[in-house]
Amino acid sequence: MASRWPSVSQIAAAALLCGVAACAPEPQAPASPQTSSADTAGTGDGQHAGITTPHGDHSPHHGGLVLMNGETHYEVVMHPGGRVELWLSDAVREDLPASLASGVRVRVTLGNGQTRDIAMALDESGESWVGAGAPFPADPSTTVMVTYTLQGQPHEVEIPYTPATPTASAPPS
Repeated sequence: MASRWPSVSQIAAAALLCGVAACAPEPQAPASPQTSSADTAGTGDGQHAGITTPHGDHSPHHGGLVLMNGETHYEVVMHPGGRVELWLSDAVREDLPASLASGVRVRVTLGNGQTRDIAMALDESGESWVGAGAPFPADPSTTVMVTYTLQGQPHEVEIPYTPATPTASAPPS
């Protein structure tokens, strides 16, 4: 005689299906396959054009390496000729005034342990911090230490030398 009550395994299976359905992402409208040149201007990356989700875009807008410090993104651009730039942007990658940071310092450590300090200053437009030193060697063990203060909090990061990638807005090395 069949019971009119569900078995424990049937209850467990039903609960599992309900849980999966509740956690499934909501369907989203397909993205438009067309992007205008205005959508990609400055990003150098059509894949991330128009992203407004916080932290949804970590593509380099100036040809450098993008990192985060809290809600602030910063992009370190290292041109092979020795020029270094530091750009700030908010959580959705809108440019921020470079003057939000202070005490910006850059130290290059070569593979042999020798260090070079690069003096950094605000550029004429106030959009970035810039400095220039000797050309970067092709040595993969070269590292770059970037130090600055943002909203009263000191920040320091050591990164491998990563040559800048060309962008439409990047100045020559």
